[in-house]
Amino acid sequence: MSTGVYAAITPQGVALLDARHGRGRWRFLDPVGARLWLEILGGAAPADAVDTLTAHWQRQGADAGQVRTDLTALAADLESTGLLLPVDRSARRAPPCVRFAPEARAGMLQRLAGHAGLGAALVLLHFLPVRVAFTAARTVTRFPGRTATVRDAEAALAAVRRAARWWPGRVACLEEALAAHFAAALTGHRVTWAIGARFAPHGAHAWIEAAGCVIGQDETDRVWPYMPALKVERPH
Repeated sequence: MSTGVYAAITPQGVALLDARHGRGRWRFLDPVGARLWLEILGGAAPADAVDTLTAHWQRQGADAGQVRTDLTALAADLESTGLLLPVDRSARRAPPCVRFAPEARAGMLQRLAGHAGLGAALVLLHFLPVRVAFTAARTVTRFPGRTATVRDAEAALAAVRRAARWWPGRVACLEEALAAHFAAALTGHRVTWAIGARFAPHGAHAWIEAAGCVIGQDETDRVWPYMPALKVERPH
């Protein structure tokens, strides 16, 4: 069972999504901090992990005293915020295929599902703790239906984007992707809802996937991959 903390692990560092409270919060660790976090999650006591990494960086010519001070402070901070507990690291792979502007058009049923999905996503994400949205997303994976094709997923996303024109506020990627996940389920299709992060530059993102592809990625944001920290999909 998840502890409510999810990890996106990359060669550039680790991004931790803490979804236990409120709307959730991201914490980005650089490669040094990520190595400390991985050592402790691997079973090392925080003090032992600090000793190991201090010795490593001293051999590289770093000031051992400063390294120890910085790592000790980081370990204490991670422990106080509950980020040294076991985390969900099941979403390990970024999808190999990225599709940009959706090509499929939404029919009438899909448009209705798009409005319903967007309404549900906005209520869940704006008025309730984000963990409730995660629970709702997992619940709809149990709806009857079949695995979505790329065209099915693009139609669901197109319907949500059409519905978003009626919303007076901004619909960000998190709301849009969750809404598309719901809209697809309401029309008998199953997509994957994913939340992840990237480094250089730091950023968090949400999207849907179908047939091994990211669906509807923004044309203006071609820096990929975002490494998933969380994927919600029907268990195989």
